[in-house]
Amino acid sequence: MKKLKRNAPFVMPLAVLVLGAAVRGGAQEPLPNPADKPPAPTDKRKPPKPTSDNATQNAPDQPKWDPLRAEKDMQVGQYYMHKGDLDAAIDRFEDATTAKPGYALPFRLLGEAQEKKGLKRQAIKSYTRYLDLYPKAEDRDKVQKKIDKLYKEVEKEKKSSD
Repeated sequence: MKKLKRNAPFVMPLAVLVLGAAVRGGAQEPLPNPADKPPAPTDKRKPPKPTSDNATQNAPDQPKWDPLRAEKDMQVGQYYMHKGDLDAAIDRFEDATTAKPGYALPFRLLGEAQEKKGLKRQAIKSYTRYLDLYPKAEDRDKVQKKIDKLYKEVEKEKKSSD
């Protein structure tokens, strides 16, 4: 009996907990009725559109004017130029002109790539746009000579094809 009296303060609260749980019949809430569940979403996802990868067009979520992207495009385009991949360089320079249309340098680089590829008419347009945007360019005379040379070559090709 002595042991029981000494442990009585600890036994009593334990008994209350056990009896309380038994009286409540389990403290869990009943499972919801399946009819009470919210209906599953019926809107099905639309099938993905066919992918058309075009590096010269902005993604719909990209802003049209993005000077940081233009700088990156020019760096990557110059890398492709040094590597010899003129098509990739042209794509990147065109993207840079779209991302920052009032910036002259991508037009000059685009003209150089187009000239190397043999796209003389496009090169003339790009060089001319460069000079329009940057009339006080240090290399203005050099670029104007390129335009004149390309223009003469285009005229010569036109006459020889007639």
